[in-house]
Amino acid sequence: MQMSGAQMVIEALKAEGVDTVFGYPGGAIMNVYDEIYKQHDFKHILTRHEQAAVHAAEGYAKVTGKVGVAMVTSGPGFTNAVTGIADAYMDSIPLVIISGQVPMSLIGTDAFQEIDSVGISRSCTKHNYLVTDAADLPRVLKEAFYLAATGRPGPVHVDIPKDVTAQIAEFDYSKPVELETYKPTTKGNARQIKKAVEAIAHARRPLLYLGGGIVSAGAADVVRAFAEETGIPAVETFMARGTMGAKHPLLISMLGMHGSYAANMAMSETDLVIGLGARFDDRVTGKLSEFAKNADVIHVDIDPASISKLVNADFPIVGDVKNVTEQMLALAKDKIDAARYEPWLETIEHFEKLHPLRYDEEPGVIKPQWVIERVGELLGGRANISTDVGQHQMWTAQFYPFERPRQFISSGGLGTMGFGFPAAMGVKRGDPERISINFTGDGSILMNIQELMTAVENELPVINIILNNRYLGMVRQWQTLFYDKRYAETDLSVQPDWKMLVESFGGAGYNVETKEEFDAALHDAIDKNVVALINVNVSRLENVLPMVPAGGSLFNMMLEYKDQ
Repeated sequence: MQMSGAQMVIEALKAEGVDTVFGYPGGAIMNVYDEIYKQHDFKHILTRHEQAAVHAAEGYAKVTGKVGVAMVTSGPGFTNAVTGIADAYMDSIPLVIISGQVPMSLIGTDAFQEIDSVGISRSCTKHNYLVTDAADLPRVLKEAFYLAATGRPGPVHVDIPKDVTAQIAEFDYSKPVELETYKPTTKGNARQIKKAVEAIAHARRPLLYLGGGIVSAGAADVVRAFAEETGIPAVETFMARGTMGAKHPLLISMLGMHGSYAANMAMSETDLVIGLGARFDDRVTGKLSEFAKNADVIHVDIDPASISKLVNADFPIVGDVKNVTEQMLALAKDKIDAARYEPWLETIEHFEKLHPLRYDEEPGVIKPQWVIERVGELLGGRANISTDVGQHQMWTAQFYPFERPRQFISSGGLGTMGFGFPAAMGVKRGDPERISINFTGDGSILMNIQELMTAVENELPVINIILNNRYLGMVRQWQTLFYDKRYAETDLSVQPDWKMLVESFGGAGYNVETKEEFDAALHDAIDKNVVALINVNVSRLENVLPMVPAGGSLFNMMLEYKDQ
C-alpha cells in the first residue's frame, strides 16, 4: 500500500497495538500530527512539556509492561525530552520516542530548530535511527518496538526529517524483524544453572538479591515460588519493591544506602549471593571491596554486559530471569533442603529485632513516614504509588507496604526530580481502575507543575501528596551530616499557596496540619476524582535513616542522628 511517511507512523502505531501516545507538536513533526488528527485508533495526550511527555510514557510502560510512546518535534522539543529518555535508559524502561527533524536539505546548516538529535541521544538510548527514506520507515518502526521490548528493555529513538514524513512509499509491516547482530539469549546455560543450584545446596547462608529485571521480565511469581521452595530469604533493590510482597515471611526488606539494618547485614554476612535481574548498582553495594566479601556470587541477567561489570560473578548466567529461575526451581526441588537454612533465618530475625525500620513520633508534628504508612493502611494494593526524587522517595521505598510488582513507579538510576507527577499521569492512563498516588516534595513538584493542566484536560485524577518540609530535603540532609549545616541554597521557605495553585487549574487543593485533616483530605480527594494537591506540613529536619555514607560499607550504617 502506498502512503506518506506520516501515515506510516500512524499505521505502525496501530499495528503495534498502541492505545496512548504522549507528546507535544511542532513544525518538524506537523505532518505526523495532521495524521493523528484524522485517526481514532489511539489517544494522544498533549502534555505541557516534552520532558513530561516522556515521563508519562515511562509511567505508562512501568505499570502496564507495554512499550510507552512519546512524540516530540525537533530542536528544543527534542532537547527537552532528553532527560526523560536518559531516565528510561538508566531504568531499562521500554519506550519508542519519535521526533521530527528539519528537512534533509537543511541538516547540518544550523537551520531553525535544528539539533543533532541522533548524536545527542546516542549515549542514552538502546538504539537510535535517523530515517532518510520513507521506504525504510516500516522496517525501522517495527525494529524500534522490537528492540525496546526485548532483551534488556530500553528507549529507542526514531528521528524523522519533515520531508521524509511527506514522501510517498510502499508500506508493508508484515516482514519479520531480522537483526543479525541482536539476538538476546533468553534460555540460560544448563550446565551453569546446575552448578549454581549445587552451590545453593552447599551454602549455609544464601541470600536472594532481587533486582528490577524481575519486574521487567514478569518473573515475580516464579521468584517467589523459588524462595518458598528453598526457604531462602530475600532482599529487594529499590527497583524491585513489590516483588515478594510486603508481608512475605522470607522478605527481609530493601537493601542499600537507605536499606534496612537487617537487609544490609544479611548481605554482609551471606556466603552466597543469588543475584536475579540486578546490576549491583553503587547505591546497593556501597564500598565494592567490602560488599558481600565472604560470599560467592550467582548473577543472572539478560544483559551480558552487566554480568561481572562491578562484582565478579562466580556463576554467571546470561538469560531471561524468568526462564532461568524456572530452570533453577525444577532442579531445586530435588537438591535443596530448606531446613538447612533455618539457623540463617534465625540470625536474620535477630538483625530485624535489633534495629527495625522506625521513626520517633512528636506531639503536634506530622512525620513524613507516618503519612506514607497511613496511605498504605488506607489504600494498600488499591493504589499505584509514584514518587519524585528525594527524601520522600526513600521513605516511600522503606515504609509503603507494596503488595505486587509494578505498584511502585519511581526514578531509580537517574534520580530525576519532576518525574513523579507526569509518570503518575501515565500510570493512571495505563491502569485507570486503581488510585494513582504521587508522593512528592515541595522541590520536585514544581519542576513539572504545568502538568496540572494536562491532568485536568484529560481527566487523570492523580493525587499528589506533598511532604512539605520547606527544604530540598535530601540535599539539606547531606549538608547537615557532612557540611557542618551550611545550608547552601536548599531553603524553600518561599512557596506558593498550594491550594490556590491547583484550584486555578481546576483541581482540588488541601493544606494539612494534623493527622485528622490528612485523612479527611485523602478521602475527599478520592471522592472528588480530580487531580489534587495535598500539602502536608511535616517536620522540617527529619532525616532518612538508616544511611550508608557514600563509598562506605553496608555494615557501617548510620542508624540515628542526634543534633548537637
